[in-house]
Amino acid sequence: MRFGEEDFYVDPVSLERLTLSVDECTGDQVVCGELRSPSGYRFAIRRGVPDLVYPFELPPVDRQALQQYEERADAYDRYLPLTFSTYGEDEQAVRTAMVDKLALRPDSRVLETGAGTGRDSVIIAGRLGTAGRLYIQDLSPSFLARNIDRLRDIPARVEPALANGYYLPFADNSFDACFHFGGINAFGDIQRAFSEMARVTKPGGKVVVGDESMPPWLRETEFGRILMNSNPEFRYPLPLDKLPVAARKTRLEWIIGGVFYVIDFVVGEGEPPADFDFPIPGVRGGTHRTRYYGQLEGVTPEAKRLAQEARARTGKSMHQWLDEAVRAAARRDLESPE
Repeated sequence: MRFGEEDFYVDPVSLERLTLSVDECTGDQVVCGELRSPSGYRFAIRRGVPDLVYPFELPPVDRQALQQYEERADAYDRYLPLTFSTYGEDEQAVRTAMVDKLALRPDSRVLETGAGTGRDSVIIAGRLGTAGRLYIQDLSPSFLARNIDRLRDIPARVEPALANGYYLPFADNSFDACFHFGGINAFGDIQRAFSEMARVTKPGGKVVVGDESMPPWLRETEFGRILMNSNPEFRYPLPLDKLPVAARKTRLEWIIGGVFYVIDFVVGEGEPPADFDFPIPGVRGGTHRTRYYGQLEGVTPEAKRLAQEARARTGKSMHQWLDEAVRAAARRDLESPE
């Protein structure tokens, strides 16, 4: 970790700024030390890598995933190309197309969560100039170590850290883009992971996320049954219901034989904007807002018929007629002596 990064990282629990305590350093690199937050949380720095993983006691699903990652780290890079060759895909071309969706500039500041052994990281870093920065994060120390080795000679500035993808150690609006491919299906809180990616990405920035998922239309085919039998991870559902409210211009694409999804979206602010207050033409009338908030208790069929006849005779919309009738009746009762 470089000196100065303590000002960029924050406590993943409280989002408070961190204070650096150094035990060993080499040049501008902190080799060993600790990051502390005002709330009392402490995060160790070992061999130059800050450990910002939270919760400190991982939920069972995350512990299981971490154990699997650590056990298969040696074989991961060796066998991963089989995923692409099975479907006759060019791995480099597929990964490049995913990174294209980030629309990076040479000076972009990018976060990659679940960065693994760096097969996507090296492509992302290759898009950045010396003014750009790539923050690579993973839950697995073994995977992250391989990623660091892969990026060792990359000109762009790379900052690695151990972190949980659904408790990101960054302030709001810290990045121009965020990328994650593979492993999000196994997260203990997928919805929070999407929310965190949107939180730390600037409005207008891109988020790109992908993983395995057999499409609904292939699940009952021989193709689908064979693959889901061989790899149960294909059974994970598509997480469209986990996307954040801030997702805009959301796109879904099926890649790698049509059994991996890629979701990309532009980060917006809050709920989408809309004009709910323009008068809606027609017999019913009103606005979207009055139709939602202005509902009253139901009336008898006879009262409804009389209201419809009166509205038709006046030529007003039902909204206008009811609004005037209710206001007049309310004023009469409120102004009359008890």
